Order: sequence, then C-alpha cells, then structure tokens
Amino acid sequence: MPEKPQPSNDQPRWLTPAERETWQQFAMMLHRLPAALGVQLQQDADLSYIEYYVLAGLSDQPEHRMRMGDLAVLANSEQSRLSHMISRLERRGFVRREPDPTNGRYTHAILTEAGHAHLTEAAPGHVARVRDLVFDVLDPAELDNLRTAAEKISERIDHWEQRK
Repeated sequence: MPEKPQPSNDQPRWLTPAERETWQQFAMMLHRLPAALGVQLQQDADLSYIEYYVLAGLSDQPEHRMRMGDLAVLANSEQSRLSHMISRLERRGFVRREPDPTNGRYTHAILTEAGHAHLTEAAPGHVARVRDLVFDVLDPAELDNLRTAAEKISERIDHWEQRK
C-alpha cells in the first residue's frame, strides 16, 4: 500500500471552517471582554482596566510592592507605558515609587493605603461584572474546559517566549 503523502513543512496549515469560526469568536472575546470590564471600571471607579489590574497585582504582593520591571511583565506592558500609568496613579495618591532597598538600580511601585481603599471599593462591582459576563453564562463543565484551555494556551505561549 503506498504511503499517504505528507504535507510539506513549507506549506501553510490553513484553518478549517470550524477552526476559523472558533478563532474568530475567541479573538473577538479577547478584544471585547477587557473593553466591557473597562467600561464598568471607568464608570464605577474612574479606573481603566489595566490600572485596576496593576493595583490588584500590587495588592496581592507582600507589602503591596513590586519591582517596576516585574509589574510590567504582569501587566503585559512596556516599561515606558507602565511608567506613565504609574505616574498617573501617583498623582491620584494610589501608588508611590521607591528605590529597591536591596538594589538601587531598580524601582518599586508600592500600593498606598488610599490606593488599597480605592481598589477595595472598586472590587465588588468589578467582580460582579466578571461574574455576569463569564461565570454566570458557563456551566461547571464549561468552566473546567475554559480553565484547561487557558492553561494549555498559556503554557504554549510560555514555551514560545522561552525560545526567544
């Protein structure tokens, strides 16, 4: 029996119609979900989605502090863009910057008491919107599948980033 011809490695592996539809729906959700969450945060807490995410990330850290470079990774932001955002949050009294006490070449962003209070006030509305848009529309099996898919995709992204 003759061997089945294998596609050559230089040929694109086009998406099937079902894959294309899945990709389009997924990409649209990736685009629309942060925007929908951002609208709620802007209206209720005068914060952008990324500002909330940065404040929440700081609140999860010991002493509510993090090196700016690490915070840029968490926020998936370029350091210069993050620096401008931190400046805006500093003007509002939500964060402050200090040199890293162990290595003066680095700077820490620190969540202030006012920033923590604002975050705490904003969190219930944000969680309610997340619950409404994501958790309330999926059954437990779908949530498990979503978590598993997100983990697999994140692991693949990590793999490709490590190859850089």
